[in-house]
Amino acid sequence: MFVNTQYPAGTNVAAEIPDMVAQVRAAREAGFASLSFPHHYLTAPLQMLQIGPVMAYLLPEARGMTIGGNILLLPLLNPVHVAEEAATMDVLSGGNFVLGVGLGYRAGEFEAFDISLKDRAPRLSEAVALMRKLWSGETVNHDGRFYRTHDHAISLRPVRPGGPPIWIAGQVEAAVRRAARIGDAWLVVPASTCAATVPLMNTYRAALADYGRTAAEFPITRECYVGTSHATAFAECRAALEYKYNSYAVWGMESPTKDVSFEDFARDRFIIGDKVSVKEEIARYREALGVDHFIMRVQWPGLPQEQVLGSIRRLGEIFA
Repeated sequence: MFVNTQYPAGTNVAAEIPDMVAQVRAAREAGFASLSFPHHYLTAPLQMLQIGPVMAYLLPEARGMTIGGNILLLPLLNPVHVAEEAATMDVLSGGNFVLGVGLGYRAGEFEAFDISLKDRAPRLSEAVALMRKLWSGETVNHDGRFYRTHDHAISLRPVRPGGPPIWIAGQVEAAVRRAARIGDAWLVVPASTCAATVPLMNTYRAALADYGRTAAEFPITRECYVGTSHATAFAECRAALEYKYNSYAVWGMESPTKDVSFEDFARDRFIIGDKVSVKEEIARYREALGVDHFIMRVQWPGLPQEQVLGSIRRLGEIFA
């Protein structure tokens, strides 16, 4: 389950925390295998909890579930800091932490950190290499283009030898090939259609073969709502989804335009319906893409809690 940590302006976020905890508990009871969390800065007027504290806060509720970022904006952060925190999360979770990372795209975030957007790809690649060195537990000497570490070792070794898996998000061929070259999985983001993802998945699998590597998993993130009726499901969640994608539009991410209806934008991109149709859509994605780890975002700003819990429960029933 992709855990929503974003709230509309004016919402008392502190009062919403019990609902978020209830959603995590419902997901665990419904058989969900993992929890996934977003990461951004400077999102006002949209309010947002920060990824590190909220993951640690919810870890006791996860109890054996995999937990991780979707996605941590790695180029904005120092990899020593990220490696240390990831090792701590890996230990606290009993080796069930996944570091999901991506480039980011919002100019305002990069300006605030005094980092050039044009450097985000080489920063990410160098950061991944340095983190893997640190997770070995050995003394590290790294003198790179962006980061330097001389004669130091990490404070805490991760549970898993070599550190937690690194999933790398991307929406273009260069990013997908980068994920194959340096990551443990390519993380498919929710905004892309299934049709647009097929050629990128082919590129990813070909790149894995080129680099002589294998992927531990094939994860994909989708917007998902399971209603009691296929006929009414889209109408029930539409307002909350539109709010979310209007926020994306302000940030410069792909979203509906005046020439494309929200219904057309959602088609082949969101998984919405009753239990029967949602199960069929999941099967279609599996067949088309070979994905095996679905990360479902089942809640968006403004969606009532009773609808969220109902959708979680019904999604779990599909695979019970």
